[in-house]
Amino acid sequence: MKKVFDVKGMTCASCVSHVEKAVKDLNGINSVNVNLLSNRMEVDFDENNCSIEKIIASVKKAGYKASIKEKKESKKEKDYDLIKLIVSFVFLILLMYVSMGHMINLPMPSFLSGHENSLNIALTQLFLTIPIMVIYYNYIVNGFKMLFKLSPNMNSLIALSAMSSLIYGLVTIFYIVNAMNNHDMESLAKYHNNLYFESAGMIFTLVSLGKYFEKKSKKKTTLALTKLMDLAPKTAVIEKDNLEKEVPLEEVKVNDIVVCRKGDSIPIDGKIVVGNASINQANITGESLPVSKQINDQVYASTIVTSGFIKIKANKVGEDTSISNIIRLVDEASSSKAPISKLVDKVSSYFVPIVMLISLLSFVVFKFILNYPFEEAFNFACSTLVVACPCALGLATPVAIMVGTGKGAECSLLISNAEVLEKAQYIKTVVLDKTGTLTMGKPQVTDVIKFDDKFDEIAHSLEYYSEHPLAEAINNYYLNKDVKLLNVDKFVSLEGKGLKGNINKETYYGGNLRLIRDLDLVNDKLENIVDKLSYENKTAMIFASSKKVLGIIAVTDLLKPSSIEAIAELKKMGIEVVMLTGDNKEVANNVAKQVGIDKVYSEVFPEDKQKVIQQLKKDKKHLVSMVGDGVNDSIALASSDLGISLGGGSDIAKEASDIVLLRNDLLDVKNVILLSKRVFFTIKLNLFWAFFYNCIGIILASGLLYPAFNLKLNPMISSLMMSISSVFVVCNSLTINLFKVERSKKKMKKITLNVEGMMCEHCVKHVKEALEGVNGVEKVEVSLKDKKAVIKCLDNVNKENLIKAVSEEGYSCK
Repeated sequence: MKKVFDVKGMTCASCVSHVEKAVKDLNGINSVNVNLLSNRMEVDFDENNCSIEKIIASVKKAGYKASIKEKKESKKEKDYDLIKLIVSFVFLILLMYVSMGHMINLPMPSFLSGHENSLNIALTQLFLTIPIMVIYYNYIVNGFKMLFKLSPNMNSLIALSAMSSLIYGLVTIFYIVNAMNNHDMESLAKYHNNLYFESAGMIFTLVSLGKYFEKKSKKKTTLALTKLMDLAPKTAVIEKDNLEKEVPLEEVKVNDIVVCRKGDSIPIDGKIVVGNASINQANITGESLPVSKQINDQVYASTIVTSGFIKIKANKVGEDTSISNIIRLVDEASSSKAPISKLVDKVSSYFVPIVMLISLLSFVVFKFILNYPFEEAFNFACSTLVVACPCALGLATPVAIMVGTGKGAECSLLISNAEVLEKAQYIKTVVLDKTGTLTMGKPQVTDVIKFDDKFDEIAHSLEYYSEHPLAEAINNYYLNKDVKLLNVDKFVSLEGKGLKGNINKETYYGGNLRLIRDLDLVNDKLENIVDKLSYENKTAMIFASSKKVLGIIAVTDLLKPSSIEAIAELKKMGIEVVMLTGDNKEVANNVAKQVGIDKVYSEVFPEDKQKVIQQLKKDKKHLVSMVGDGVNDSIALASSDLGISLGGGSDIAKEASDIVLLRNDLLDVKNVILLSKRVFFTIKLNLFWAFFYNCIGIILASGLLYPAFNLKLNPMISSLMMSISSVFVVCNSLTINLFKVERSKKKMKKITLNVEGMMCEHCVKHVKEALEGVNGVEKVEVSLKDKKAVIKCLDNVNKENLIKAVSEEGYSCK
């Protein structure tokens, strides 16, 4: 059982380690994943041996608060943080004025001027410090709680430093009282400038300022996820008893008929049962141009109807829709941990105790060995505690992962988890399936060779039950033909060979030459026909009974426009490209030659594809990626180091893969690798900065360079540096949003139409909308004055289709 919890009180990487350890120690816990960035914990546990209550209790015992994750965040809490920050700054400014104003000759009230008023000055500073301490009491409570449990975290460092400054100030007040009683003006002059109350106030306020900016920056990292969540409509129009009714999206059920008109956002996944439309699928596939859809075509939630009218039979609703799955996957991926992140967490767990030890050593060395004044030794100890806070270290990886996976989703690259994102940069061999991966996956029937009168009925009936791309081509071929559809029993898909089924109590088969060879029905004539078709880059589907061959249907599948370019780009990156297909040798070699692939494995069964992948992994001794789209690729996808499936492929293939390319574009394989390299370059830069900052900061703050070079940091500067380091890491991670994907260059053209019959701007609008609804049109400009329409479109757009679209609106054009 998996549950997601909100965790409050975590401030650094050490907190993550403490929470994870507390939960892992419970019985029945399978895995725990805590994310500092989102303050979220995902727990996989056995509900028979553990419970939600026990998990929450264990987190509480560790010094934090946990609750089941709610869908909406509280805006009040965010506003409250800002109010606390403003109030603390007001008190800090007054505190700094009282404590340091005299240094720059600022006007002071008489009761706060002169050594004789040292007690007034000290008490005023104390009263101005107390509200700041109260506002940020959670730092103190949490910090000391974790310290007493021998699990110190960032709060422990801050609390120790600030409370030490406060206690030092309180002790100094007693010295001031004693000096006043003894009329010791020299001691008063010394003590009233060394109270350190301003350090306590400054530490808390600057740390909180840094955390506030950090939180604001973090919100930007989740922007991609927020955009995705806003895509789906909140209501749907359903048809019931011939009446249309608008209902909340939660009330829509599977098999409901949903009505969508021009401009509507489709609320569910389903198949069109009435009408046709042009649909903008950019939200799902990233493709900017509308796609024409008709009866029986699949449509997806959050896509937009740009023109037309359709009724859709819902097959996936609510959390089961494609957009919901994308949101869930992006959310899980952004909260997951890469192997490098786990190493950082381990280092961070030792970091805080080491810093506390360095702070103590600094105080001991300067006070008792070098005989420096107490206040200077104390200064070094406090500065070390504050400057070495591991915030930047804890944020270095998770922020970059969240931005990277969000950017991937924005670019239609759906990455399942952080480990996958890390692996992608090391891929050296890419194995490609042929059908639907290198090719369009939409074969067309080119030849029909009949040996029996019943051939059409048998072929159409068998293929009607198959989901293979070749079956779709055959079904489309028979769609408008008067061919009877027969009832098929015991339908079975024969992996790597074809299919079979019973019609009128007799078994019929459809598939490749291997299947027919198993039936012992192959002869020279059949082999010659198949060889000829293969030479022409056509795939032969042979249909037979158990006694004789009934006929052959030949189909061909066009290459995707980006296949040749994608393979050339991968080769430029030093990546070996291999083709792995179940198709026959001649067809496979012809396709490989066209796209520039040198190594080909053909006529490979699905179970043998796995063996090929494993052998490649063994021979190459580096990471191997498999790219496919069909059910028959699922085993190979799962057995590769990085399984990549195409968005238009089968659900099984997507489930077996690590990455889904929603655009069905092979160039996105390169984009995934480049994104991975960009994200992990950023992570390494973040980690370098975090370690470099901590090393330099600790050296300066602990006073290591002070005796020789007179270089040191006071606690206030240390707290400012600590805040800046965290904000730097978050802002550096946000630069991943500048990553640009590479797309294949589409050939575009301009077509100008002379349009007659336009009388007003409404006419212009109708003509423009009609043209924009044509598949492949990118931009339309219509002039009422010139009676012209200028269309920017793909090179394959037919002028006749544009004229037809305008004519259907009641205008004539040429």
